[in-house]
Amino acid sequence: MKDYILEVCADSVESVLAAEEGGATRVELCQNLVIGGTTPGPKFFEEVRRHSKIRIHALIRPRFGDFCYTDYEYAVIREEVKMYRELGAEGVVIGILKPDGTLNMEQMEGLMEEAKGMSVTLHRAFDVCADPFAALEDAVKLGIDTILTSGQRNNCLEGAELLRELEKRSAGRICIQAGGGVNAEVIERLAPAAGIRAWHMSGKVTLDSEMRYRKDGVNMGLPSLSEYEIYRTSAEKVRAARDVLERI
Repeated sequence: MKDYILEVCADSVESVLAAEEGGATRVELCQNLVIGGTTPGPKFFEEVRRHSKIRIHALIRPRFGDFCYTDYEYAVIREEVKMYRELGAEGVVIGILKPDGTLNMEQMEGLMEEAKGMSVTLHRAFDVCADPFAALEDAVKLGIDTILTSGQRNNCLEGAELLRELEKRSAGRICIQAGGGVNAEVIERLAPAAGIRAWHMSGKVTLDSEMRYRKDGVNMGLPSLSEYEIYRTSAEKVRAARDVLERI
C-alpha cells in the first residue's frame, strides 16, 4: 500500500521511541491513555522532542468523559491548541460536540483559527455524534484534515460497514483514519474491504511495575486498575502493522 499513515497513540517517551523504532509515520501524543487519553503537558512534549524527531499530533482533551465542554473548559482547550502550535507540534487532535450530538461549529471554528498551519484531526468525538454523515460534511467545511473513527462502534472491525461508507463519501476531501482495536491482523482484514489507508493504534503491552514493595488495599484511582501495571507501546506490534501496510 502506497502513501499509508500509521499513527501510534503514545503517553510516554518510551512508547514514542518504540513507535518510531517500529516504523510509525507519526504519533498522537497524549497522557492517561488508559482513560482514552488527555492533553499532554508541555514539558512531556519537550522531553519527547529531545529524543525523537517523529511527527507529533497532540491530543487536546481536558478530561475523561463526554465532549460537551463548559466555557471554562473551552477556554483551556483553545489555549492548549495555541500552545502546541507555538511549541512546534505538527498537528492537533480535537473535537467538541453540542448537547444534541452535532459538532459545535462555533467552538470548532475558534479552534481552527488557533490551529492555522497545523494538521487537524477530528478525534473520536465523531464516534458518539448523532449523524456521522452530517459530521463528515461539517468537518470538510471546517477544513479538518482527518477524521479518526472506529465506525461508531467499540472497534473498527465492528464498524467496518460505516468506515467503508465514510471512505466512499469522503471522496478524497478528507482522510478517514481507522482506530479502535487496530493491529496487523485487523489491517490485513479491513484495508482491502474498506479502502482505508490511514490507521491509528496503540500497540500496547502490559508490563509489570519495578516496585518490589506493594501496599495492598490502597488504590490511587479506579479500583479496577492496578498501580503496578504499566502500559507501553510494543515496537514489534507496530512493526508488524507496518509490514502489512508495506505488503498489501
